[in-house]
Amino acid sequence: MTTPKNINIWDFFDAISKIPRISKHEEKIVAWLVEFGKEHHLETHIDTVGNVLIRKNATTGFEKRQPVILQSHLDMVAAKAPSSNHDFLQDPVSWYKDGNWIRSRGTTLGADDGIGVAAALTVLTDDTLEHGPLECLFTVDEESGMTGAKNLRNDWLKGKILINLDSEDEGELFIGCAGGLDTTAFFKPETTMLPEEYAGFTLTLNGLTGGHSGDEIHKGHANAIKLMTRFLWHADKMFGIYLSGFEGGTLRNAIPPEAEASFFLHKKDTETFKEWVDVFTRTLRAEYHATDPGMKFNLSETLLPEKILSDDLKRRLILSLYACPHGVYSWSRTIPGLVETSANLALLRMAEGEDIMVGTNQRSAVESAKTDVSDMVASVFLLAGAEVRQDGNYPGWEPNPDSEILKITSEAYRNLFGQEPAMKAIHAGLECGLFLEKYPALDMISFGPTIRGAHTPEERLDIESTGKFWKLLTTVLRNIPEC
Repeated sequence: MTTPKNINIWDFFDAISKIPRISKHEEKIVAWLVEFGKEHHLETHIDTVGNVLIRKNATTGFEKRQPVILQSHLDMVAAKAPSSNHDFLQDPVSWYKDGNWIRSRGTTLGADDGIGVAAALTVLTDDTLEHGPLECLFTVDEESGMTGAKNLRNDWLKGKILINLDSEDEGELFIGCAGGLDTTAFFKPETTMLPEEYAGFTLTLNGLTGGHSGDEIHKGHANAIKLMTRFLWHADKMFGIYLSGFEGGTLRNAIPPEAEASFFLHKKDTETFKEWVDVFTRTLRAEYHATDPGMKFNLSETLLPEKILSDDLKRRLILSLYACPHGVYSWSRTIPGLVETSANLALLRMAEGEDIMVGTNQRSAVESAKTDVSDMVASVFLLAGAEVRQDGNYPGWEPNPDSEILKITSEAYRNLFGQEPAMKAIHAGLECGLFLEKYPALDMISFGPTIRGAHTPEERLDIESTGKFWKLLTTVLRNIPEC
């Protein structure tokens, strides 16, 4: 690998977009980074889980400035449109310009957090910039478990200031985030034989907006699993259905954009049922016409299986999914407009002979509230006779309005753009809370360009805001005071 001296942030974004790097499969980008560090004669380290740390000396005259850590995560979410045949383990992400946006073709773009990685790499190679000692930390598996941050060594970092490059709203400076916890339920399979004189159907629901279960949980987007459960609840009451299959969702940290269920009812009811389905689905589309205009239902006939779920298991599964909390649970009492606590019913998986798995995620800026809502979700599934596990716990990051790096960044933003930046906390999870556990003295801030549709195939990156993000980052680095 030979990197040109004058490569910029867009060149680096393009370079890493060509490298497959979905969560838990970052080995190619890690190897690329290690080679990058060697090529540019930069002190480079890799730890046992794959985190990469690259250090760069201060520019002349800035040797006494406080060291700064630039942090971004290497992995990206693997979500694609139903029509896409993209292989995230092999294929590069292809992006294109659409007005003032950068988009990909049918997949997640990887701007979360590829643009943060690209910014750090540009700082490492641009010798015209003025800055003190730098440490660029690239973590792995942020999107599906924060494995890199959880396993970060507590003797690796020297800096006391950390700039997280993983925010998605230009003009907003983040100084806090929610913590999270996964609650997973497992139902033991119970099957029986399907009675005679029954007809089979499959209902597919897709085209929902979906979205990030932290950033966008307050927007009221439809949850495909909840809507399909609602359909099955009423279909069972009306027609006494049997159930053989039900799956939905894509990722634990995404609002489910799709679901599918296979079920059976007596042949004498099929015509009445089809008419009822048409009315019921039109009702749902009308309810969500503003948030999910792309909602699509498709009802098709299906072959009859040898076995179906027992009536008891069907009932317990549908009841618990219907009752499972989803959405905003409470709002912050200290920061107006900030979601404090939420729950996301994210995944449903059903395979022959295996436990039925229901995956959920809970978030809160308040540790006790996170425990409360997680236990509430657990209680629903325990009442339904499922086995429940809770794991993936990570802490939040408590806001510090008196932060020194916040003051430096706010002043830089005012001077550059002539307006006051917004000081915010984010309901999504950042790795900053985990960094504080290992390095309690860290002074941290998070900012980035505008990204929309993160964790979905509609992910897009604002070009103009990326330029402002770059100007702000380089100005902050130049304005860091001496030790």
